[in-house]
Amino acid sequence: MNEPLHITPEDLGSQEDRFSRFRLIGWWDQSRLRQAKVLVIGAGALGNEIIKNLALLGVGYLIIADKDRVENSNLSRSVLYRSEDSGKPKSLVAAEAARRIYPDIKVRSIQCDIIHDLGAGVYRWADLVLGGLDNREARLSINRHCWRVGRPWIDGAIEIIQGVARVFVPDPSQQNPCYECTMSQRDWDLLAHRRSCNLLTRAQMEAGHVPTTPTIASIIAGIQVQEAVKLLHGLPTLSGSGLVFAGDSTDAYQVAYQRKPDCLSHETLDPIIELSQTSDELTPARILSQARDILGPQAVLELNRDIARSLHCNRCDRVQEVFRSLGALSTRDAVCPNCGHPEREVITFHTIDGNESFTDRPLSQLGIPRFDILTARTRDRSIGFQIMGDAETVLGEDFTETGLDLL
Repeated sequence: MNEPLHITPEDLGSQEDRFSRFRLIGWWDQSRLRQAKVLVIGAGALGNEIIKNLALLGVGYLIIADKDRVENSNLSRSVLYRSEDSGKPKSLVAAEAARRIYPDIKVRSIQCDIIHDLGAGVYRWADLVLGGLDNREARLSINRHCWRVGRPWIDGAIEIIQGVARVFVPDPSQQNPCYECTMSQRDWDLLAHRRSCNLLTRAQMEAGHVPTTPTIASIIAGIQVQEAVKLLHGLPTLSGSGLVFAGDSTDAYQVAYQRKPDCLSHETLDPIIELSQTSDELTPARILSQARDILGPQAVLELNRDIARSLHCNRCDRVQEVFRSLGALSTRDAVCPNCGHPEREVITFHTIDGNESFTDRPLSQLGIPRFDILTARTRDRSIGFQIMGDAETVLGEDFTETGLDLL
């Protein structure tokens, strides 16, 4: 008589790997997820759900960028955080949680102000970008960086029990709309007000909070990550559209966006020249010289971000040179150390034409983030210069080995 068949947990493990249920899907290719390089910007309620889902799916490489620290109010909406995490950087805690979910994931956290301090090289490293943010300025920054380096990005927005997920894919041949194309005049007015505020007012604005629930975060982040899986597999997506979920009526519908021909975000840099030196070694004069060899003597450098050159006190007329990113300035910097006036004016710059007094200073001393991409421009042509010497400092060894290949 035949012996009864005994199946041990070890036998089951040999028959079914971690992702065996996914492999039952006809078009599924787990290797695409294992090799995928994903940048998640924002580690709040949406970001937590996005990161959790990416780890469960077996994404191979993940960078999490966020400037904030865990607060008690995050615990009701963020699945990756615990009470003992209070005060820790969100990006770091989220990265550690992702490793616990999927130990084989390569994950790196970057704590920074993504508008001012995240080098554009991180966008170019990624295959795609997912945003879990709550302000227009950050979305516009992501959008322009993604378009310059030709990377798709998936935006999510939530409020109370409403939300929208939308996909933007830079493709000059398709004439796709971008996030900026969706902005109304009111959006621009609010953005202009935010940008015009002094350091004290800006800090108060950033302290504002959007009411949300964990349920709507789960729904919208789930759609975002599902669209990411489809993008990685070459399937049709919501590209150029948004899926709106109205939680009060339990209704969902798609919105198709129109491309605006005068939109300022539709520039894609081609080519992007990789410079092997670091930000400590390169100067604006050196890059500008190389740019003019290619584009001609009229070329200028655009930093693609505003840099604080100095702080000016309107009361005592003192000017303090700072050369720092706007993200690095705080309310303390608003106070004049000479006369105590509480609201100094920030003097910024974003273009270098070679006549400035600081062109021989290293980029790292000018407030330009490491691993950034600078744009050299003439009237009819533009190219990019990427500071590749900073790659390992910003990305780490595991991530520089993955290269900068396109999807």
